[in-house]
Amino acid sequence: MGYSPTVRGRRLIREVERLRRERGLSMEAAAERLGWSVSKVYRLENGKSRITTDDLADMLDAYGVWSPQRDALIQLCRDARRRGWWTAYADVFTGSYISMEAEASSIRIHGQVLVPGIFQVPGYARAVIIATEPGIGPQDADRRLAARLARQDALFGQDDPPNVHAILDEAILHRQVGGPSVTTAQLTALAEAAARPHVIVQVLSFTAGANAGMDGKFTLLGFPDDPPVAYVEGLMGDIYLEAAEETDRFHAAWTHLVSQALSPGETVQMIRELAKEHR
Repeated sequence: MGYSPTVRGRRLIREVERLRRERGLSMEAAAERLGWSVSKVYRLENGKSRITTDDLADMLDAYGVWSPQRDALIQLCRDARRRGWWTAYADVFTGSYISMEAEASSIRIHGQVLVPGIFQVPGYARAVIIATEPGIGPQDADRRLAARLARQDALFGQDDPPNVHAILDEAILHRQVGGPSVTTAQLTALAEAAARPHVIVQVLSFTAGANAGMDGKFTLLGFPDDPPVAYVEGLMGDIYLEAAEETDRFHAAWTHLVSQALSPGETVQMIRELAKEHR
């Protein structure tokens, strides 16, 4: 498994690249000054390899960076190596998404097929896990379910949880997953989640017609001190978009979706009515 930098790791990468460029050094010139291969500089600046404190100290020496900036960057490097709760489920959570979600101050989710994992009740989550991973054994299914529930606890159990805003296609509410009783429990839980002070849920009704999210689901993560990240998940792998021109497109699509979707109040009413129909 390759290295997947956390939010702090990505911030560190941006800083070391910025320092190199400010000194007018190409990757080749930096590698020569450091006594490294060019490929090592490339791997560190592109998040392919972890920046160790020794690597960072060498770069700061080569780029002439002294305290207090030096101390701050070394501390950032140490923070980037800190183990999060999700490392206990490294066999389940691959890639960088969960570590970024854990540090986000805002999470905007556009969903088309399923209730987002952060809102799934156990019965619904288990049904989804079994359906989307044909042939999975009971123990592996239990492991993935435990990881999903731990993610919810970590996200919503903190003192200052992130602001979560989800826009869900109406089809999600009509799709029966796990049977009528499970679907009822899931819809009831979704309506309750939407009533939390830091959570907004809106439904994009069938009557909305063509909309800005028809190309696929996506998630926008916002951070207090870092640029936003757009995350797109698919069968061919995960894509993280950070360039301003890329994230701006998703923010524009999000703005249109918000205007096309039902209001939060109308959404909760619809969810509760559908929950009654499944009883």
